[in-house]
Amino acid sequence: MKMQPLRIILDDITTVRIAVVGDFCLDAYWFIDETMGEISVETNLLTRPVRQQRYSLGGAGNVACNLAAMNIKDVRAFGVIGTDPFETEMLRIMKDTGIDTRILLFQEALWHPHTYAKPYVHDREQNRVDFGNYNRLSEITADLLISNLTGEIAGMDVILINQQVPSGIHTEYFRKRLLEVIRSFPEKLFVTDSRQFNDYYEGTIRKMNDTEAVRLCGIKKGPDDLVLRAEVVDAARILYDRYRKPLFITLGNKGSLTIDQSGISEIPGLLILSKVDTVGAGDSYLAGAAAALAAGYDMGVAATLGTFVAGVTVQKLYQTGTATPQEILAIGQDPDYVYAPELAEYIRQARYFPETEIEIIHAWVKKPLQHAIFDHDGTISTLREGWELIMVPMMTRAVLGDQYMEADEALYQKVSTRVSEFVDKTTGIQTLVQMKFLLDLIREFGCVPREKMLDEFGYKQIYNEALLKMVHERERKLISGELSREDLTIKHAVRFLQILHDAGIQLYLASGTDEHDVKYEAHVLGYDHLFGDRIFGAVGDVRIEAKKLVLNRILNTIGDKASESVVTFGDGPVEIRETRKRGGIAVGIASHEQKRFGLNEHKRTRLIKAGADLVVPDFSQYRQLLSLLNIKYHG
Repeated sequence: MKMQPLRIILDDITTVRIAVVGDFCLDAYWFIDETMGEISVETNLLTRPVRQQRYSLGGAGNVACNLAAMNIKDVRAFGVIGTDPFETEMLRIMKDTGIDTRILLFQEALWHPHTYAKPYVHDREQNRVDFGNYNRLSEITADLLISNLTGEIAGMDVILINQQVPSGIHTEYFRKRLLEVIRSFPEKLFVTDSRQFNDYYEGTIRKMNDTEAVRLCGIKKGPDDLVLRAEVVDAARILYDRYRKPLFITLGNKGSLTIDQSGISEIPGLLILSKVDTVGAGDSYLAGAAAALAAGYDMGVAATLGTFVAGVTVQKLYQTGTATPQEILAIGQDPDYVYAPELAEYIRQARYFPETEIEIIHAWVKKPLQHAIFDHDGTISTLREGWELIMVPMMTRAVLGDQYMEADEALYQKVSTRVSEFVDKTTGIQTLVQMKFLLDLIREFGCVPREKMLDEFGYKQIYNEALLKMVHERERKLISGELSREDLTIKHAVRFLQILHDAGIQLYLASGTDEHDVKYEAHVLGYDHLFGDRIFGAVGDVRIEAKKLVLNRILNTIGDKASESVVTFGDGPVEIRETRKRGGIAVGIASHEQKRFGLNEHKRTRLIKAGADLVVPDFSQYRQLLSLLNIKYHG
C-alpha cells in the first residue's frame, strides 16, 4: 500500500464500531533503583525502592487501547474487573484513551483485575508478580456479560473475542453462552484471538501465532522452538479445512500469513533497526487487522495494516504500546520489508544456477536491460574494507565516554556487544544516520553527561578521520605501485563493468560515501570514465538517507521503464530494497572484502532479506551471470 491508499484506509476505519470481549489486564512496570535501598528493620533484608512506575493495558485492554489510538469511532469494552487499586488505574487509562466502559462489570467476590507487575533493575525484567490467577467468574456475572453483549451487538461492525488467561472470563459456562451468541448472529463478523480455546469458537475468524497454529495440528513446540514456514503453511491449510473460516497467523518478526477462499497470502515482516519490545505486538496486529475488516477491506489489507500497527508498537519499550494514525503512516507509507527470512538464515535451502555459485532467490521474466546501477564499497571497491573494525571501537568509546578505561568488564562487554549488533544491523545505511542512532545508544547507557555529548556530525567526523587515514594509506600504496587495482577491487568487478559498458548499458555509481570521496576513489582505481557524470554520493544531510536518495534519483531519471530495464548490483540492503520496490532486478554481491572473492554468509543473509533476486559472491562467473541477465557477451 502506498501513502494515499493507506491514508484512505486510516480514514475509513475511524467510522467503524468494534466490541472487545475478553480478559482485560494491566501491565505494571516498576523501575527499581537500588541506590536508595536500605536494610529493613523488620526483615533484615535489602529493600527495593521503586524510582518510577508506569501502567498500560494488556490483553483485551491492549486491543481496545490500540483501536482507540487509531481513532476508531466506537470501542466498547465487554469484560469483568474487580475492586482494588489496580482496577482504578485500569479504568483511568481506559477512559483517558476513549474506550467505552459503561458496560464493564464488577465482580466483588473472587475477582481481582489481572495485573502483571514487572520489576526492572536497570533494563532487565525481574521475576513477575501476578494478580488475578485465582479469579473465578460466577455464572451470574457470565449471564450479565452475555446479556450486555447481546443488547449491544446489533450496532457493532466487528466483535473481537480475546482470551488471554486460564483464570479469565472464558469459563466452560461462559464459552457455551458466547458460542450461542455467535450462532445467533451469523451475519456478524467475529474475530477470535485465544490462547487456549481456538478450536472452540466455531464460526469466527481466528488470529493466532505460528506456535499456536502448529500445536493445534498436533505438532509439539515450545515457546522458543523454531517453527518452519512449511510447517505453518501446512497448519494453515489444515486449520482452514477444519474451521472453514479465514485465519491470520503471525510469524513474529518474519511477518504473517492469511488464508481464506482465495488461498494463502504472505505478508513480510518490517525491517526495524531500533531496539524492540514485542510484548503486546499480537494485540496491536489484531487491532489493526480487525479495524480494516470492520471497514470492509480484505484479509490481505487487514494483515498489512496489522503489520504496520505492530511495527510501531514494538518500538515502544517498557509498555504494551499503541499506534496513532500519524505513526502508522510514518512506518507504512514507504515500508522496508524483510523477505525470505528462512532462506536467508539457512543456507542449506539455497538453490543455485547449475554448476555455479550463483544463488537464485526469485524467478523473473528476462528483460532487455539498458541501465545498471552499482554500489561502490564492497561491490566494486575494497578501499574501505575493515570500516567495521574502526566504527565498533569508536562507537564503544563514544558510549562509555570518560568511563572507557575504568568501566568493569561486564559493562564494557555489554556495550561492545550492543554496538557490534547495531553496526551489523545498520550496515548499508548512511554513516550520518548511523551516528544519529549512536546518540540513542549513548543516552541508553547513560555513561556520558548530556553536556559532553557531541551531535551526529561530531561523531561522524571522529569516525571519518580514522577511516580516511586507512583509506588514504591504501590510495598512496596504489599510486606508488605497492598495490595494484586487483588488490583493492572485488574479483573481476572492473572487467564486468567494462563488458557492460561495451554492451551499451548505461552505468551508474551510487554510494553512501560522501560524493567527492567516491568520485576521487573511482578515479584512483581507474574506472570513473565508465560512469561519466553518473557518480552519486552522500551530501552530508542527516535528514536524507544518501543511498536511498541516490537510488531514487537514478530510478526517477530512468522513469517508468525502470521496472523493465534496470539491474542493480550491491552488497548492501538499501540498493537492493529500493530496486525491488521499483520492480528492477536486484543482484546481491555477498562479497568477502578481505579476500576479495568468495561468499560472505552474513552479507548473503542481509541481501536476501532485503529482496535480492540473485546472490553472487563476486564476479568470477560473469559469463553465466550475463547469460542469466540476458546480456549478450562476445568474449
